[in-house]
Amino acid sequence: MELFVTGATGYIGGSVAAGLIENGHRVRGLTRSAEQAERLRAHGVEPVVGALDDLALLTREAERADAVVNAADSDHHGAVAALAAALTGTGKALLHTSGSSIAGDDARGGPPTGDPVDESVHDPGSTWRPTPDKAARVAIDRFVRAAAGYGVRSAVICNTLIYGRGRGVHPDSIQVPALARQAAASGVPRHVGAGENVWSTVHIDDVVDLYLRALDRAPAGAFYFAENGEAAFADITAAVAERLGLGRPQRWSVEEAAAEWGYEHAVYALGSNSRVRGPRARRELGWAPRHGSVLDWVRTEMPVPAAR
Repeated sequence: MELFVTGATGYIGGSVAAGLIENGHRVRGLTRSAEQAERLRAHGVEPVVGALDDLALLTREAERADAVVNAADSDHHGAVAALAAALTGTGKALLHTSGSSIAGDDARGGPPTGDPVDESVHDPGSTWRPTPDKAARVAIDRFVRAAAGYGVRSAVICNTLIYGRGRGVHPDSIQVPALARQAAASGVPRHVGAGENVWSTVHIDDVVDLYLRALDRAPAGAFYFAENGEAAFADITAAVAERLGLGRPQRWSVEEAAAEWGYEHAVYALGSNSRVRGPRARRELGWAPRHGSVLDWVRTEMPVPAAR
């Protein structure tokens, strides 16, 4: 098959593109620059130079492709709407990438206060509500699922904290590398608040496997949390410190963390709780993730960033 992948130069999209190519598929990947286009070619991806706001381009590529993977921006409604419209009535697959910060809170390093969220939060009739900051993302997830009613085999893959080296142009994920870079640069590993906040986790290789399985046989309108284990940020940061040979981690206020990582990252990516459970991919797709410990990966495999 020939697939169109947005976000092909990113961590998730690039890794998924590599997995698709390894499995015999052809991939056309969206990129915003000629420089990145050459890097995509080096990874076996045929570049398509453009942007998510170029809806005519997205429409052409989606109509041409046998399936589409949207891994560029979980919050760009216009791009998602254009892709879904182009695939209406075709029965082709549209895999949309979301993130489990939709189930996040504003704990600022505090501990979890409730049970993990499961995939029923997206089912019709659910009374679950996201925080106001994430309501728009949830609306897009539900829009993608609803495209199943218009002849699109649409599915949402909602990733948790992803770790492991990416296979594409951009090898680094968001959360763990941010902690590691800060620690290496300053010599002091830090977490937001007490670091008691917990995130569900998943290895990038298991994420790629889930996308491949969803492409083959996910039912229209599916929603999957990609998760296999969980860890508190205090423990992740302690593992980073061990890997880098540094002392005990210290706490940062949200304001201090935001100055380093930005508000969104400090409050949601690094300071919130996001505990989810995803049995449906295991049950419906036979997904069997092989990596279960982000702490072991950090201690033994995480690349050591250069200290500034």
